[in-house]
Amino acid sequence: MEIHDIAVLGAGQMGNGIAQVAACAGFEVVMIDIEQAFVEKGLLTIEDSLGKLVAKERMTSADAEAAMSRIRISTERDSASQCDIVIEAIPEIPELKHSTFAELDLICKEGAILASNTSSISIDEIASHTKRPESVIGMHFMNPVPLMKLVEIINGSKTSEAVNSAVVEAAEKMGKTALSCNDSPGFVSNRILCPMLNEAILTLQEGVAEAEAIDGIMKLGMNHPIGPLALSDLIGLDTLLHIMRVLHEGLGDDKYAPAPLLIEMVSKGELGRKSGKGFFDYNR
Repeated sequence: MEIHDIAVLGAGQMGNGIAQVAACAGFEVVMIDIEQAFVEKGLLTIEDSLGKLVAKERMTSADAEAAMSRIRISTERDSASQCDIVIEAIPEIPELKHSTFAELDLICKEGAILASNTSSISIDEIASHTKRPESVIGMHFMNPVPLMKLVEIINGSKTSEAVNSAVVEAAEKMGKTALSCNDSPGFVSNRILCPMLNEAILTLQEGVAEAEAIDGIMKLGMNHPIGPLALSDLIGLDTLLHIMRVLHEGLGDDKYAPAPLLIEMVSKGELGRKSGKGFFDYNR
């Protein structure tokens, strides 16, 4: 089972990052989204990112041009029909993921791998909407994709060993470290990370310390590169709330209940960097 041609479904922050690292690794890539403006913006983001790498002498102009030449864009999901793997990077909405994978199952060739960049949605649930559960897998890239080394590979209960091996090999060819786990709420990364972020929000909510002090203590005392509240803002408070609800419901333990302050901020539209305001103000 070899991967040569990759379709990336979604041209947003995660999708264009995945398309970039795949193209730089020599894969032929088609980046697909629902509007022409979205795929064109994604392509410009990749071009800008590669330009910065060239300016920093981390890659040559020739290599950047070669990577760009390997990326084509489309607004039609049928463009993925002959690809060896589709990596889905669309919004984290279960119903949307399920309907998308049901459609991809009909579109994609026999033997094609269907991978999801989901950060929390059950791979078994996604796979159940296809007739090829053995070919469905999680491929959870970290943000920002071009810089972060990890890809968390999530095996569903029916994912075949051959599919896991092919996906691990593809991720490693992209210059990533691929580490595998089994399907479970939050997988490994978010099951451990998000409760810590939630605890930081509870600490702020209870008046134990101000946001700057909480983040400073965790950075200086625990050697974290970014504080938990700033990281929550980077991830998006709506995304964090969604993951906490997945953990709370999936694991059935109130220790995963989202902090009331988190729920309140999301309801007010204070989502972090994406909205300009979260625990810190990004409009200054």
